[in-house]
Amino acid sequence: MPPRVSIIIPFYNCAYVDQAIVSALSQTYPDIEIIVVDDGSTRHQERITPYMPWIHYLGKANGGTASALNHGIRQATGDYIAWLSSDDRFYPHKLTAQIAELSLKNALVGFTNYEVVDEHGRVMHAPNFPTDAGNTLHFTTSSKLYTYMLQYNPINGCTVVMHKELFRRYGLFDETFKYTQDLEMWLRLAAAGVQMEFLNEKLTQYRFHPAMGSRNHQQAAEQEVAVLRARYNPVVAARIASMETEK
Repeated sequence: MPPRVSIIIPFYNCAYVDQAIVSALSQTYPDIEIIVVDDGSTRHQERITPYMPWIHYLGKANGGTASALNHGIRQATGDYIAWLSSDDRFYPHKLTAQIAELSLKNALVGFTNYEVVDEHGRVMHAPNFPTDAGNTLHFTTSSKLYTYMLQYNPINGCTVVMHKELFRRYGLFDETFKYTQDLEMWLRLAAAGVQMEFLNEKLTQYRFHPAMGSRNHQQAAEQEVAVLRARYNPVVAARIASMETEK
């Protein structure tokens, strides 16, 4: 039996949520569950209604992306967790390709390349994104990836598939970080020396649009990043040094 994958879709007033759900339902992978976590929305819930027979719908008071993800993870029955933002989309073979890669590399967490699309779903040219060809050279080993992570966040959260065991071992998303809960998790895993496997295939469409939170809360996000760098960079740097010594 293949391992089950739980797709968690945090939802807050997002007009694209139906497209995210359709992309999850279109997965070729044989064993999935789809959990939509409504984080206190006041708009666009009607876009979810047609898909209720095929999803698990969880409602909660507004608490932010990390709290919505954690609520979904706690209810998930899958062996692996995949996060899908309500404004993004998976390609149909996304989970099939990624679970095969994790199995091949004996890894518990992995991320992939991705496309950037606009509010209409049109593919955009996005120079200098972390997963450009020149940058992906840094993702071939853990020490190279960790070194890159000391300055940048190359991991798009919606490309990640992560075994539930890692949440049990290292904890859920930190809800005190409202905008950078993803970076906090990746740095936490790097500090622990967890292997994060990169698959250089564009398996997710990341939507860049005027209403997205990362554009509207940039200053607050930058303040959180500064806190994370102070907390984790020395620990990650020490981890890199120990890995280089062991070679």
